[in-house]
Amino acid sequence: MRFTSEQRLDDGVLERGFTLGDIPGILWTPAAASAPAPLILLGHPGGLHRMYPRLATRARHAAAEGFAAATIELPGGGDRPRFTAVEDARADLLRALEAGGPVDDGIVDRLVLPLVDEAVPELRDTLDALLPLPGLGGPVGYSGGVIAIGVRLAVVEPRISAALLFAGSFVPRATFEEARRVTIPLQVLLQWDDEGNDRQMALDLFDAFGSAEKTLHANTGGHTGVPRFEGDDGNRFFTRHLR
Repeated sequence: MRFTSEQRLDDGVLERGFTLGDIPGILWTPAAASAPAPLILLGHPGGLHRMYPRLATRARHAAAEGFAAATIELPGGGDRPRFTAVEDARADLLRALEAGGPVDDGIVDRLVLPLVDEAVPELRDTLDALLPLPGLGGPVGYSGGVIAIGVRLAVVEPRISAALLFAGSFVPRATFEEARRVTIPLQVLLQWDDEGNDRQMALDLFDAFGSAEKTLHANTGGHTGVPRFEGDDGNRFFTRHLR
């Protein structure tokens, strides 16, 4: 891992760009901390530059409560090499949606599962690189989407102690089987009127999770209409489980 940029934001948060091999990422650390800061991995749907304003807002909100946050670009996102198989599946998805027909499981599998297979090992490598840094420590949380990535990570990565998952993406049937193996505390955020989200699928996935502690936060509004108070609720969730 190599740091490529550094700036101190107006609230004192230190923002550092880095590369892990050829994967770009960003690390935000609190202005001051008396102990190593728990780390939250921020998930997103790809396009790190495009997503930066929202990611930075989430990271700075978490830093105000003493958490560090980090994110990396998804495979095929931003300036990373094209992920041809996923792009082809996305084109088939758009054609199915434009035709007004159902999206079959084959398209969803081709769209999501290769991304999960590539992204999860990269996120685990990111933890390997970040956690030894001064000022950082476990336990680790995961916050965001793509929800299938968060589910897989919660199953295979023992350093993830709690997850705040954003519903709103297509879910392969295999992810439902993995969800039954999730045991860490979960909070799931669902926008009830998200026009691009299969609401019933999101509810069925929540029901499938095997966690003894799982909470669903459902709010009216579209995909980008998440209420600001959910950020505070997310911090309280991670405070309970990462401190």
